[in-house]
Amino acid sequence: MSKKYILLVLFSICFLGFSQSKKANSKFKVIAFYTAKNDQAHISFVHEANKWFPKIAEENHFVYDSTSNWDNLNAKFLAQYQVVLFLDTRPETPSQHEAFQKYMEKGGAWIGFHFSAFALNDSDYPQNWNWYHNAFLGSGEYGSNTWRPTSAVLRVENQDPITKNLPKTFSSQPNEWYRWENDLRKNPDIKILLAIDESSFPLGTGPKAHEIWHNGYYPVVWTNKNYKMLYINMGHNDIDYEHGTNKTLSYTFENKAQNQLIINALLLFGNSKK
Repeated sequence: MSKKYILLVLFSICFLGFSQSKKANSKFKVIAFYTAKNDQAHISFVHEANKWFPKIAEENHFVYDSTSNWDNLNAKFLAQYQVVLFLDTRPETPSQHEAFQKYMEKGGAWIGFHFSAFALNDSDYPQNWNWYHNAFLGSGEYGSNTWRPTSAVLRVENQDPITKNLPKTFSSQPNEWYRWENDLRKNPDIKILLAIDESSFPLGTGPKAHEIWHNGYYPVVWTNKNYKMLYINMGHNDIDYEHGTNKTLSYTFENKAQNQLIINALLLFGNSKK
């Protein structure tokens, strides 16, 4: 047996041992579902997320997987994971709806971004899932949004492990901000964590007048006390639509405070027992 062969075998054993040890030492597993087909801003965010989360997973010793196959939203597949992410859209079929609801009711955890909460009748994403939009998210239908994507000053509304080490107010990355049908302040199950601070107004640049907000109360991050869940309105990168380049002009994960919020939630949810 040659020395070269022996060295190769020893290297393989060491490498495999390291990989198995690394996997064995992982605290929990995260699965991200995405579509990444509609709206360049959402596609850009998904690509950015699928680069950022693996780095965070390595630093914090958990496993991050992602899939665009929403049929994986079934009991057998979900049983492998402690945290589910919806990066851009939501599940659409009755069987997927049922699997996700049961997963959450049995103690699973979820973090949803931006468009994952969108629902508007007479659109491609109608409000046809009452449990998700009303009982779970509490927001109901989409109401309106600001344009174009702009930074906002966000204010911590309630102290929570998820807001640990966040400043009382901070400036966000540029985002398209959503308004909702339901007033989340009136829902006893909802705990609002971040809202737009009044110093942000006017928020948006138009050109349409209704795309610029001058006043009002707008929650952007919240949790439902009955579940291990977090909704984050951020997730819409600024894109150069006007010149036809579709170039990404801003990145969601280039913000220390926003990132801390997400990491706090991941570690809280991932390390908690069902």
